[in-house]
Amino acid sequence: MTNNLNTLATAIYVKIDDALRASPDLAPWRPKVGIAPTLSDGELVTQAVMSALLGFTSERRWLRYAHAELGGMFPYLPGQSGYGKRLRKASGLVLHMIRILAMDTSLWSDDVWVVDSTPVECGRSRETAKRSDLAGWAEYGYCASHSRFFWGLRLHLLCTLGGLPIAFALTGAKADEREVLLGMFDDAPALVATHPDQTIIADKNYYGRAFEHGVTVRDLTLLRPARKGERERAGAQLFKPLRQTIESINQTFKGQLDLERHAGRTRAGVVIRVLTRILALTAAIWHNDKTGQPVKRSLTAFDH
Repeated sequence: MTNNLNTLATAIYVKIDDALRASPDLAPWRPKVGIAPTLSDGELVTQAVMSALLGFTSERRWLRYAHAELGGMFPYLPGQSGYGKRLRKASGLVLHMIRILAMDTSLWSDDVWVVDSTPVECGRSRETAKRSDLAGWAEYGYCASHSRFFWGLRLHLLCTLGGLPIAFALTGAKADEREVLLGMFDDAPALVATHPDQTIIADKNYYGRAFEHGVTVRDLTLLRPARKGERERAGAQLFKPLRQTIESINQTFKGQLDLERHAGRTRAGVVIRVLTRILALTAAIWHNDKTGQPVKRSLTAFDH
């Protein structure tokens, strides 16, 4: 493990501990009278971030590694079953920490956002699709970027040009990207209120008179390439390089944070694994921003 990852883990733990002291209700519910956990919630979430950055897709393998290599940092480590149960219950805390870290960066005030969705595959066999606990939420969809069908979910991401996640949603593979984006704004009204006149760059699938009206009334500006039969739209020369930006962000999740190798088998399991990877990217950007690194989205210092 590198010193950079050690420093990042310490900084995240302190940040989580401060958040829990300020708002104790963020901690997962547990009886007032009972056995206090040996592993704190801050240590638990810090471990999850470290496992995502180091590329572990198996909780068992991560815990074996942590027992062998991180005994000095974490004197106590739970078994795989207890670790998984506690982590799933901590999804609210993870979600809150994503927003806290994101707001504590210079990228939070960027005036341009990019939006897109990317597949989160959950299985490949017909039997999996029929018998999985995810059936009914996960469904068959098509990924135009890679010209393939898949069975699973879609992660909808609203990010800054530097790759900082601003808002996100996990939906079925066939969910309408336009409705999801407007729903993300409705679920976080303070986000829009604190970013007036924001510019959103999207691909040509974010179209339609009703959708564009919904964006406009929220005091936002939509830029997208023209669809077939439409007149050329303003800012067309910017779309090609900026389109590569969102594709690069998606590749960071898939290539370095193993988004599609999440190994989740239940709704709660998939949700916490996706949230952990979003927190890992946000934490890396936050740490790089605080330490003055030139490339805020670089994970090189933390992934080995």
